[in-house]
Amino acid sequence: MASLRDIRRKIKSVKNTQQITKAMKMVAAARLRRAQARIIAARPFAQKMEELMTDVLHRMPPEQKHPLAVVREGSQRALLLVTSDKGLCGAFNTNLIREAMRYIQKHGPSNVRLYIVGRKGRDYFKRTGFPIVKEYANLFNNLGFHHAEIISSDLIGGYEADKSIVAVDLLYNEFKSVIQQKVVVKPLLPLTPNEAATPLANTDFIYEPAKERLIEGLIRRFLKAQVFRVLLESAASELGARMSAMENATKNASEIVDSLTLTLNRTRQASITKEILEVVSGAEALK
Repeated sequence: MASLRDIRRKIKSVKNTQQITKAMKMVAAARLRRAQARIIAARPFAQKMEELMTDVLHRMPPEQKHPLAVVREGSQRALLLVTSDKGLCGAFNTNLIREAMRYIQKHGPSNVRLYIVGRKGRDYFKRTGFPIVKEYANLFNNLGFHHAEIISSDLIGGYEADKSIVAVDLLYNEFKSVIQQKVVVKPLLPLTPNEAATPLANTDFIYEPAKERLIEGLIRRFLKAQVFRVLLESAASELGARMSAMENATKNASEIVDSLTLTLNRTRQASITKEILEVVSGAEALK
């Protein structure tokens, strides 16, 4: 049986851990409010961009389709996996990596070009020996639109340079609430109309400058906005998962402290009872 000193040491250790998890929960909650505000502000713009892009794609004659909207034949694909840089966020990264493995098994390991955001996903696939085309770490501490520009440029550049790649997909956690994040696989390329988007008026636009130049710029901007939205969704989901995980850890620590305190009291009571019995037995022996 553990001594009173060992039990007190365990209680102190668990209480110290509880203070850390409680502080981490408060930090995650404070950062989550800012992340939620950013994603709520970004969603309307991304949705309007999607509606506009759907309308533009519908207006394109088949013979004048943009190269990024042409459907290719083949089996090669590119996948952008968005994980976190840090742990202690529950099953956030585990669910993403498990879905990425399903994606790779479905399309074949030799047919998937992997781009990874976050150290957790990068470290996992490096340990398994799976080749990584590009990796992006330490983005979420100071996430900005320039990060989306870099990532989207790499994805578009790889898609344009390698004609064997038939699609570029995004794998990330979509933020629903603090306790709910949804793993999503979303196509980025080739560009396809979103049937759920609200179509605009049937009349065509007056283009200034040239139509081709304007559409080219619009497509690039749309793709950057989609990648930026994915990064914001993932950042908010990570903080929500960490806040929930730290809350559960704090509750578990309280339960452990209560259990150890009960054990401490029982052990101390048993020790006192034993000492009383020894005194009584000694007194009886002297009679």
